[in-house]
Amino acid sequence: MAAPLKVEFHFDFGSPNAYLAELVLPDIEQRTGVKFDYIPVLLGGVYKATGNMSPADSLRGIRNKPDYNALETERFLRRHNITAFKPNPFFPVNTLALMRGAVAAQFEGVFEPYFRAAYHHMWVEPKKMDDPQVFREAFLSSGLDIDRLIARAQHDDVKQKLIANTSDAVARGSFGSPTFYVGNEIFFGKDKLREVEDEIVAQLAMERRKTA
Repeated sequence: MAAPLKVEFHFDFGSPNAYLAELVLPDIEQRTGVKFDYIPVLLGGVYKATGNMSPADSLRGIRNKPDYNALETERFLRRHNITAFKPNPFFPVNTLALMRGAVAAQFEGVFEPYFRAAYHHMWVEPKKMDDPQVFREAFLSSGLDIDRLIARAQHDDVKQKLIANTSDAVARGSFGSPTFYVGNEIFFGKDKLREVEDEIVAQLAMERRKTA
C-alpha cells in the first residue's frame, strides 16, 4: 500500500505572507482531505544559506514594486475574507526564540495553542516579540505555560531540530517563507496556493489510478 501523500508548510513567524497563507490552509485541507505538516524553519538561516533577503530589504528604494506588493496583499485579504491582520510596526523581528519555541511546543505536544498565540501576537495584535519580556508576557496572556517552553527551547535537541529543518529546506530548494511541498514538488509564496491545491488533487488522482 502506497504511503499517504505528504504535504508540508514551511514557515517562520516573521513572515507576514506565511501567516496569511496559513489562514487558507484549512480550506484546502477540507476540500482535498489532506493534512499539512507544519515545519518550523529559521528564515534568517534560510536567507544566509541562499543569499536571499527580506522583501523589506530587497525592495528598498525600488519604485512602484512595493506599492504593487501591497496591492496584491490587499487583494489576497479580500479574496479570503481575512480581517485579523495588522502590519507589525517592529518588523523585522528576530524570530530565533519564536521558532525554537515552535519546535519545543511540537516536542511537548502543545504546538497548536503555541502556534496560534505566536501568530496572534505577531500579526493580529502585533508586538515586539524579540523582546524577552514582551515575548513572555504575550504568551502568558494567551494561557500558555511559556516558562516551561522557554526552558525546553534551550535543550540541544530543540536547537538541532530547528537547524536540521532549516538545512533540509534549503537542500530541497527552499529560499524563503512560506514554502510548500506536495510530495517532492515545491511551491513558494501565498500566491501559489491555487497551484498547491491543484498539485494535491493531481497527485491524489494519480495515486488512485495506481491502486485501482
